[in-house]
Amino acid sequence: MATAEQVVYKFKGKNNRGTQVNGEVRAINANVARAQLRKQGVLATTVKKKPKTLLSRSKPITPADVAAFTRQLATMMKAGVPLVQSFEIVEQGCEKDTLKAVIRAVRDDVSAGVGLGNALRKHPRQFDELYCNLIEAGEQSGSLESMLEMVASYKEKSEKLKAKIKKALTYPAAVVVVAIVVTGILLVKVVPVFAETFQSFGADLPAFTLFVMNLSDMAQRWWLIILMIGIASFVAFKEARFRSPKFSDRIDALTLKIPVVGNIVNEATIARVARTLATTFAAGVPMVEALTSVAGSSGNAVYRDAILRVRDDISAGLQLNQSLSNTGLFPILMLQLTTIGEESGALDDMMDRAATHYEESVDNQVDNLTALLEPLIMSVLGVLVGGLLIAMYLPIFNLGNVVG
Repeated sequence: MATAEQVVYKFKGKNNRGTQVNGEVRAINANVARAQLRKQGVLATTVKKKPKTLLSRSKPITPADVAAFTRQLATMMKAGVPLVQSFEIVEQGCEKDTLKAVIRAVRDDVSAGVGLGNALRKHPRQFDELYCNLIEAGEQSGSLESMLEMVASYKEKSEKLKAKIKKALTYPAAVVVVAIVVTGILLVKVVPVFAETFQSFGADLPAFTLFVMNLSDMAQRWWLIILMIGIASFVAFKEARFRSPKFSDRIDALTLKIPVVGNIVNEATIARVARTLATTFAAGVPMVEALTSVAGSSGNAVYRDAILRVRDDISAGLQLNQSLSNTGLFPILMLQLTTIGEESGALDDMMDRAATHYEESVDNQVDNLTALLEPLIMSVLGVLVGGLLIAMYLPIFNLGNVVG
């Protein structure tokens, strides 16, 4: 059954001491908002839906925000602060209105007697199935504080790994964009000036110069269409990735085969799988259920399908190390640590060690990739811009021969 969407209402009224108060409250309608305010000791005189301004745009909630929220909540509870009060304290320290609204909604549900796990499930965009399952496991075992601490550590390490890879790819992407923009400006604005000058030379121009001038002429005529095609292609790719599971799965498979980058993505995915397994095993989640969560959080379709096959093998009575080996995706170190963990009964500890190893390996590979890309990108940028300048100055260098 779908849950009605909560919206923000602005209110004015008096509290129990007769003092005028005003503020905001989230509810599914105005009557529910008034009821919530009465529970808080506020008699509302006006309750109106908060209008949405056209110019302001709410900042989306990122996984990093969820990780920070979880850490703050874990810290509050570890300090002995009650759960509802912890939500209020964390909410006051939030800068994003969107995150404040989610925290407020979860707090209201918990205040009404709903379990924390079920309250979080109402916000699937921010709290995935794995997150909610772990929180519910903590509630059922009476160790919610420890579980929040564990989930916070899991989210922080996962986001740190993602941020490391994104940081490594952002620099070359930015340089490529700058190179394209600079090249476009030179072709559209600078080259035509030289072309007018060359018309008075009365001699044949070098082939390289003619090629660049023809390229400039095409850029001047079609630059808007080229730009629109580029933007449309980017949007179409993102939409196809979002709407077509087959297309998205194919891109995931191709990503693993890219030289250098593919190996980083492989090991990053293995690290994520091992980290998720370590967290779920430590939380006491049954293996079959844990593997379902691992498949959903793997981040790559190839590994997702492989983990689901592993889950089916485990259900049929096969051991985890043998099931992982059958996929042909996991390296020997991961398999050995899994075998040791199963034999010693310390599978969560072995998975934690595997995750740490592959996270460190990804860190080293990303650092090496960044170091290798810098001179390569500078060379490409130099060839693009320098090549255009050389093409324009070649006729000037040959001017003496033309005159003679």
